Amino acid sequence: MMRRLIWLALLVLTAFPVRAADTDLAAAARTLAARGDQLIAAYDPTHGRATGDAFSDLYFDVFEESGLEQAIGVCSASDKTALEALFGEIIGLAGQGRPVPELQTKWSTLKALLEAATIAALEPPTGPFQAFLQSLLILLREGIEAMLVVTALVAWLRRSGQGDKVSVIWMGVGLAMVFSLVAAWLFDRVIHLSDAGQEVLEGVILLVAALVLFHVSFWLLSKREAAAWQAYVQGQVAGAAQSGRMWTLGLAAFLAVFREGAETVLFYQALALSSPGQGPALVGGFVVAAIALAVLYLAMRHLSLRLPLGLFFTATAGLLFVLAVSFAGKGVLELQEGRWLPITPLDGWPRLEWLGLFPTAEGLAAQALLLAPMLAALAWHAARRKRLPA
Repeated sequence: MMRRLIWLALLVLTAFPVRAADTDLAAAARTLAARGDQLIAAYDPTHGRATGDAFSDLYFDVFEESGLEQAIGVCSASDKTALEALFGEIIGLAGQGRPVPELQTKWSTLKALLEAATIAALEPPTGPFQAFLQSLLILLREGIEAMLVVTALVAWLRRSGQGDKVSVIWMGVGLAMVFSLVAAWLFDRVIHLSDAGQEVLEGVILLVAALVLFHVSFWLLSKREAAAWQAYVQGQVAGAAQSGRMWTLGLAAFLAVFREGAETVLFYQALALSSPGQGPALVGGFVVAAIALAVLYLAMRHLSLRLPLGLFFTATAGLLFVLAVSFAGKGVLELQEGRWLPITPLDGWPRLEWLGLFPTAEGLAAQALLLAPMLAALAWHAARRKRLPA
């Protein structure tokens, strides 16, 4: 099944039509910097909301519409996410009417990162090896989170004696790949959502994925003790509630793959556009990355089958929970960029892209909504274990 999915993705990715570039990215970066400088120079804290709206327009009308965001994302997903977060912080600070020096400092940080990221984006691969490496890194970085989710779910089914149900997971993965390709084509050629609409759609998908992964991780945590596990196995043997659990696991796999799928396709389209004549190298990078993900999947599955049951359940629940927290933070960021949620920056908080931790009150509140019940469950389990006879 894995081999068929790899070849399906490879076939469609390499056949995906590439349009000619119609935007000067260097000019777009200069326009963005100049307009941002003007907004900062004219900023009046008593009318901060207008400045925030203007920066929001700058983000959509120049940074996204020009293709600069996507070009930067091809080279560095972390730079792309950091720039998105910095735009959000500036919009939030302006909306709160914060002092001029705060906005100037934040804008200087954004502008410096934008300059460095644009230079990197304007240096396309100069040969087969560079094209191969960039293609390899795109799929690795975009696929690793989805691979972790799929591995955890497949390993759980095998450890629970339900290896015959693994096809549900792979069905979710296959559907997600097909939907991703269709969505990429529709958004690129047919359905022209506003930039804000695209951010909102991605944010909703991320939040739904966060809730599903949280549900699965919370459920796994409740089964980590031997007595609870044995009771569950007996219930499964009796045929209790298998179908309901299966569709949840399949949905988790679908969302984990779909959340990055369409963007990955568009990244490859942009890379192909900037690497004329390097088709074999791009295909080679994709194939090697797919093989690397498959090998990592097999290694993790092999390890998971040899872990003690309690440790396996705890580690799997922890992995899925961390991914749920990350998705929640990133989902809120997307909704903020789509103007569906307010932005309240928090001073002194770190920015950790891998954990979806961005210094806004709204993002941290969403993550706290997941963290609180998980901490309560851990405390309850710890207290329960103390009461059990030795």
